[in-house]
Amino acid sequence: MKPVEPVRIPDEETVARWRRDFPILNERVHGLPLVYLDNGATTQKPAAVIAAERGFYEQTNANVHRGVHLLSQRATDAYEGARLRIARFIHAARAEEIVYVRGTTEAINLVAQSHVRPRVRPGDEILISAMEHHSNIVPWQMVCAQTGAVLKVVPIDDSGTLDIDAWARMLNPRTRMVAITHASNALGTINPIARLIELAHVHGAPVLIDGAQAIAHLPVDVAALDCDFYAFSGHKVYGPTGIGALYAKASLLEAMPPWQGGGDMIRSVSFEKTEYNTIPWRFEAGTPNIAGAVALAAALDYVSAIGVEVAGAHEADLLVYASDALRAVPRLRMIGTAKEKVGIVSFVMEHAHAHDIGTILDQCGVAVRTGHHCAMPVMARYGVPATVRASFALYNTRADVDALVDGLARVQELFPL
Repeated sequence: MKPVEPVRIPDEETVARWRRDFPILNERVHGLPLVYLDNGATTQKPAAVIAAERGFYEQTNANVHRGVHLLSQRATDAYEGARLRIARFIHAARAEEIVYVRGTTEAINLVAQSHVRPRVRPGDEILISAMEHHSNIVPWQMVCAQTGAVLKVVPIDDSGTLDIDAWARMLNPRTRMVAITHASNALGTINPIARLIELAHVHGAPVLIDGAQAIAHLPVDVAALDCDFYAFSGHKVYGPTGIGALYAKASLLEAMPPWQGGGDMIRSVSFEKTEYNTIPWRFEAGTPNIAGAVALAAALDYVSAIGVEVAGAHEADLLVYASDALRAVPRLRMIGTAKEKVGIVSFVMEHAHAHDIGTILDQCGVAVRTGHHCAMPVMARYGVPATVRASFALYNTRADVDALVDGLARVQELFPL
């Protein structure tokens, strides 16, 4: 068997070509070139994605599924064709296993209310980790309040790595649902989800993966992982806001009742009885974000053309470069130092609040995220109110990291010991 060769890090010319695909990178901030390092919050959009959404409205715009006129047929074909492209991107077995949602948050809430809530009883357990985004905490707290189930939290160590032994111990016959992030938005930690899923399935517990921070940076094969649910947002993977996807095994979707009622999720309606549509449409009440779905598929096509592994190799190289550079900054402490990480660096500095650091960096043309990153339990774990987070995408460069470090030197000038 021929050994698999490691993915080569793309050269500067290749990255420069990628950068030219993103019009917003030509913007200037406070008279300086934009250095965009807030990709964990939302990625910028390539021209191909912008053109796909604009093209839909200019040439195809109509509602889907119910129209017999040509534009409606075109819109339906584009909308359902996009579903198929999304399914292929994550290696789902069928397009019907993809449910359109507004984003990861809505996907998790859908699973919580439609799959989990009807099946749990007082004393049953839902297992999550201590590194979760609020979107993978609050929906489960709501279900626990509604049903009497108990939320269990697997700890992380000082590096931000999940305690796998604790995960294995805490799984038990009462575990009715497991939800875990593929990659932490606050720490960058990549979880060994294949192993975590395997352990959960030993106890018969279904597993939901929050893929928001992984989808643009790591290859995702839901069939190989054998996850039960996988959720992600379009705007984290160079697509538009307000659109995302929930993957779910067809057998699970078919057993789930609709979460919302309205148009298009029905087969027939009378005042006496409503017959619901088949999957996945029974979960897509009302007029959907059709243009968003088309543009999301265009974003995934764009990433596929580059190669997730190729982009990931570039981002991993940036992560090493940035981590080394930040360790050399006086009075700076890194938060989240797991061995396996996506391109996220979070840190705090002595004598300067994260928000002040972010404001000064903005004046230097550098956009970062500051605050609790919708992960307040993570902040509590490290005893900090907030961190500064720089997060990388395929269009970032070492020069962007240098600009970040130069901006931090300005912070130190303004906040001396």
